This record gives sequence, C-alpha cells and structure tokens, in this order.
Amino acid sequence: MAKLKTLYFCQNCGAQSAKWIGRCPSCGEWNTYVEEVIQKDDTQAAGSWKPPTSGPGPKAATKPRPIGEIHYEEESRFDTNDGELNRVLGGGLVPGSLVLIGGEPGIGKSTLMLQIAMSLKQMKVLYISGEESEQQIKMRAERLGPQHPQCYILTETNTQNIFKQIDQLQPNVVIVDSIQTLHSGLVESGAGSVSQVRECTAELLKFAKETGVPVLLIGHITKDGSIAGPKILEHMVDTVLQFEGDRHLSYRILRTTKNRFGSTSELGIYEMQGSGLRQVSNPSEILLSQRTESLSGMAIGATLEGNRPLLVEVQALVTPATYGTPQRSATGFDAKRLNMLLAVLEKRSGLRLGQHDVFLNIAGGLRLDDPALDVAVCAAVVSSLNDLPIPGNVCLAAEVGLSGEIRAVSRLDQRLSEAEKLGFSEMYISQFNARGLDLARYGIRAQAVGRLDEVLSGLFG
Repeated sequence: MAKLKTLYFCQNCGAQSAKWIGRCPSCGEWNTYVEEVIQKDDTQAAGSWKPPTSGPGPKAATKPRPIGEIHYEEESRFDTNDGELNRVLGGGLVPGSLVLIGGEPGIGKSTLMLQIAMSLKQMKVLYISGEESEQQIKMRAERLGPQHPQCYILTETNTQNIFKQIDQLQPNVVIVDSIQTLHSGLVESGAGSVSQVRECTAELLKFAKETGVPVLLIGHITKDGSIAGPKILEHMVDTVLQFEGDRHLSYRILRTTKNRFGSTSELGIYEMQGSGLRQVSNPSEILLSQRTESLSGMAIGATLEGNRPLLVEVQALVTPATYGTPQRSATGFDAKRLNMLLAVLEKRSGLRLGQHDVFLNIAGGLRLDDPALDVAVCAAVVSSLNDLPIPGNVCLAAEVGLSGEIRAVSRLDQRLSEAEKLGFSEMYISQFNARGLDLARYGIRAQAVGRLDEVLSGLFG
C-alpha cells in the first residue's frame, strides 16, 4: 500500500518544508508549520463517505451563467423547537448546513446539543460522541426530560465507521461531539491535529452538502477563547456559534460570530438548571437587579443585540486613587471607550476624575459595544462620584460625542417599547431622535436633550 504523502506548510506565509521546523526561514515566525496532506492513497480513500449507489449519478460539469438567469428560492428551515437557537441561526436549521458550536469546558455545549436532539420529535437524530460513553449520555438524557425514541447514540471516533452507520440509519440530523475527537484513516496523524480536524470536517461537509442533512459540530476552544484547530475550520463551516458565560453562574449566552444564512448580531440567552438549559424569553428582567432601594452608581441603559432590545444595568464605582496612577477597569464594556467618556466628562462637564479609580461593570455578564450605552455610563460614573442615586424609573439611550453632544441612536422605537413594557416612566434620548418619531403613542415620557450637561442636570439637579 502506498504511503500517504504529506508536507509541512507555514500558516503565515505559505512556505513549505519536508519536515516540521520550529521557525519559518521565510517569514521568521515561530510554530507556524502544520502538516498538510498533498496526496491520498486510493485504498484508504475508498473508506471515506460516498453518495449511495442507488442515488442520482454524478452531476454534469457546471458552466458559468449570467446572474440574472439564476433563480433564488428561500431556504426551507428545520424548527429546532428552541426559540433561542432558532434566533441565532437566522430562523431555523438550514438543510445541508454545517454548524460549529464552541465554548469553555463545562459551559453546557453537550447538554444543549443533547437537549436539541431529544426535542426534534418528528426527525431521526444521530448523536455521535467521541468523549462520553453511552451510559454517561443516558444519565444526562434522564435528567433532561422525556426520551425521544428516534434519537440514536453512537460512540465512535473513526469517520469511516461513522459513515457506514449513517448510510444504514439515514438520519435527518447529525450531531458530532466533538470534531477534535474524530480521526480519519486518510491521515496518519493523531486525533485533534490540524490535518485530522480539517480532513474530518471536509468529509462531514461533503456529506452534508450532497445529502442535505444538517450537521452540528461541537468544537473545543483554546485558552485564549478561539476555536481549537486550524483557522480554516471556521471558514469551512456555514455557521459558527459561541457559547459564553461563567460556568459557576446560571446564565449562558449563545452568540453568532459567522452565519451564511442570517444575521451575525443575534443573541440567545439560557439559564442552566438541574433539568437542563431553560430559554430566557425576556432577558431584560434578569439583567436588572432586584433592588428595593435606589443606590448610587447604577444606571439603566437601553441597548440592542441584533433585533432584540435589552435593558441592562450599568454599574460604576468611583473612589479616590490609593496609588499614584488611577485605575480604569471595565467588565463587559470597551475600556478604551470608557477612557474616552471619562475625558469628555472632565473636559465638557468640569468633573475632576484624574485622581479617582473608576470601575465599570455591565450586570448579567454581557459584553456590549452599543454606543447607546454611552450616556448611561456617564450617568453611572457621576452618580457614584457624587454619591447621588438615579431614580429607579429612569433609563437612558443615547450616544455621547467628543464635544459633549448627545447623538441619535438606531431603532429607538424598540427601545422605548421595551422600557415601557418593563414599567419605566422616563427615558433620556437625543433631540435628533425625537424629530422623526411620534412619542405620544408611547406610555413613557421621553426627555429629548442635546448636551450631556442637560442629562446630568436633569438627573442630579
């Protein structure tokens, strides 16, 4: 049998070598050489997935067509019976799509996928696990609720054996936990290596596109939070989802970082319970603290994540600097933007923050970059500095410019509706937003302002 032929390529500049070397002689980067398969053995390739012989024959060679002659039809989607997952996928699971889900160890990736597999009552689902035994999966399934008779469990890591079982079972959905545990006979390196991850993903991609069966992949992440394996893994799949949150806390966030079939700005929120992951349909209620009295340093800001309006609590703590250089720390908010807003407060509002430590936190564990939170951040900082609480029925939604002006934000009507639904009676907005919006139809008083000083004087007198 012919030996598999491989070469090593630099991921930075593309230089090649017959063996692995630590430093690339072409670009000088370290540890960038990875093994690449350049010639596959025909005997081994016979074990990879191929279309059934009873199916249609090979397709004719494609020819270029004018774009005006191409007919477009809306993709039919599977309802996953999970509103949060449907939202981040863009409306449901597209047939033939390849979805990659990454997250920290213990965050709940396997729990979410098994929960989805058991909720698809009208479909035949194959759950492939290379990390757990059948008994372990059964124990988790007992905790999650009623059993799905059409959910099949396969504990296997060899892709050739997996495709044999797929041909016999003919499932409607395939879930793989995880892609880093699979190995193909076409590559000699161990499971989890760059070559194995790419080869196994390519085989699953070919299977998904030629059969129309959606495949959900669970992926490991590295210590810096990126998906483990080659970067090409994220390029090959159709959708990349990131499962975030502190595993010691109850709430989880499902975020889209790539989606060929929908928006990448959507957000799904779950609560981890003993019986599995519960969908959080109204996240604004959990993001606002249940306090009984007004406290200084807290402001409510109206933000948007995709098409979903959220009211979040912005917490600030301003204290005299103990050491020579004051600290600037932000959790869930861009630290550079915080420094910019503090400079605006000093220059335009006359506040002296140069000798104070400033700590900022977005309650609930969210990471937000919506500029509409600018005025809420400024209000929380001033509230903590002067130890004056902001009224509990007031929320804010506006961007702050470098000259201290209050700028308009997008989709203010959705923010007003969400604030009204949660019982707020007053919202500070930009005067430029108020021009083209009928504020009379909302049951909330909108304070249209043009300068940051007007907001601070209205809140603190």
